[in-house]
Amino acid sequence: MTAISVRPGRLRDVAEEIEQRTGLRVQIIGGTLVTSPTPRGKHAGTTKRLSRQLDAGLPDSLGAYEVSSITMPGDAEDYATPDLVVLPRDWEDDDEWLADPHDVELAVEVISTSERVSLIDAKTSWYAVAGVPALLAIDPRDGTWALHTHPRDGAYQGVLRGKYGEPVPLPAPLPTELDTSGLPLYAPRG
Repeated sequence: MTAISVRPGRLRDVAEEIEQRTGLRVQIIGGTLVTSPTPRGKHAGTTKRLSRQLDAGLPDSLGAYEVSSITMPGDAEDYATPDLVVLPRDWEDDDEWLADPHDVELAVEVISTSERVSLIDAKTSWYAVAGVPALLAIDPRDGTWALHTHPRDGAYQGVLRGKYGEPVPLPAPLPTELDTSGLPLYAPRG
């Protein structure tokens, strides 16, 4: 994952051009372009497993979506693309490419093998500032998870941490919990 500083202005145009030319996933977090390669198999598998669980337990009015971006209220330049996001099902019929954070019930970020703590912290803060009510960070590097809830004043007030094998308790209207026992770990770096 790489962060690129670009002058404000047409950041979205630059992001789109990077995506088209390189195939990298691009987000704009706090005015900084953040690029990452497409997910590895275990990363994608983790996202898929969580998506299946969520879809099976969500009310008919909600769905779990991959590769859907969320806009920052009041800032036409900033957006994040979580690995998974729970939105109203009418998102499937929307022509917009950016979801309103007030429509989001849950954003899920699966941490990449090389993701730095500073970027993880910046993304967590971004979601809190945007008002996303719940953020689940899954870390296959060490088999842990963190559920962030109750955003207020640019920070999440509630943080619950656990490890693979422990269920993630989710707030309503989401399913009661997510099972983490079958999620894969990345191979040790060496």
